[in-house]
Amino acid sequence: MKAIGMILAGGNSKRMKELSDNRAIAAMPVAGTFRSIDFALSNMSNSHIQKVAVLTQYNARSLNEHLNSSKWWDFGRKQGGLYVLTPTLTVNNSSWYRGTADALYQNIHFLKDSHEPYVVLASGDGVYKLDYSKVLEYHIRKRADITVVCKELPTSEEIGRFGQVRTDADGRITDFEEKPMVEASTNVSCGIYVIRRRLLIELIERAADEDRYDFVKDILIRYKNLKRIYAYQLETYWSNISTVDAYYDTNMDFLKKEVRDYFFREGDSVYSKSDDLPPAKYNPGASVRNSMIAPGCIVNGSVENSVVFKQSYIGNNCVIKNSIILNDVYIGDNSVIENCIVESRSTIRANSSYSGQDEHRIVVEKNERYIL
Repeated sequence: MKAIGMILAGGNSKRMKELSDNRAIAAMPVAGTFRSIDFALSNMSNSHIQKVAVLTQYNARSLNEHLNSSKWWDFGRKQGGLYVLTPTLTVNNSSWYRGTADALYQNIHFLKDSHEPYVVLASGDGVYKLDYSKVLEYHIRKRADITVVCKELPTSEEIGRFGQVRTDADGRITDFEEKPMVEASTNVSCGIYVIRRRLLIELIERAADEDRYDFVKDILIRYKNLKRIYAYQLETYWSNISTVDAYYDTNMDFLKKEVRDYFFREGDSVYSKSDDLPPAKYNPGASVRNSMIAPGCIVNGSVENSVVFKQSYIGNNCVIKNSIILNDVYIGDNSVIENCIVESRSTIRANSSYSGQDEHRIVVEKNERYIL
């Protein structure tokens, strides 16, 4: 594919509450063994994009560790590769990324040093499968300046947190509103764009000259009547995990057979950094129903309708129901956890009880394990 990839993974979301205190949204664990960014990286690899840059900033340590080698996603071994671009203090710049357009501008050397004619821009907090080459074919066929991947969402979704678009009969975007107060359309932007590389350089340099920093507001919306901006409709599964409820619901979706089959059995694979862990162990008395249990876990109690991530321990007579247990969690004997998200490396003391009622409760317990 004659394109380079750039994944915007530097942002933070207050709607993630404590879950984003120590990690970037793109580093959030998904479906037992994956990270959110794995889906965009896998799509890049499966679309035969050989050169990919990930722009990181907020709480980037765990994300940078996850991206320590390009071999997991098989990016160009001799040409191309995986690049991690972070804000850098220079003679001409002394600020962090002030927005998505500014993040691109501060790394404009990556764009100028590349030779591929097109750029695929994607966010790191989307869970989906997409062949970007099909988007590029559509982009060329429509003779578009910019193509935006869009998705029709049900009215029950929290549509107000997305950019909403309207199109004409030919698919050209006629109106684009970023997170409007009043719902303007159920067709939302997925945060995935295809654009010619030289045009992108021109637009972000112009935005920088005008002291503008946001790609959506200062490029897409500003130029919607001046440039040919088209919508590519995504008909398959797509989810954005930038709120607690959305993150919970996305993980729960993987308990559905049709969703698991779509991601892990149909079409191209989803790749991730692999840990050398033993399979999950189920001791006598363990009971597991409709749940995902990741490698390295030890289960002694009951787990129902839950996702348990790597290296977690569930004690005797525990009841875990409708919950997400993140990596390396210790749950003491006789504990009950229902409708909760338990943060990584938490230690739940024996005989504890946590329950989320009207909203999904986030449990963060950093107790010392050795004194239990």
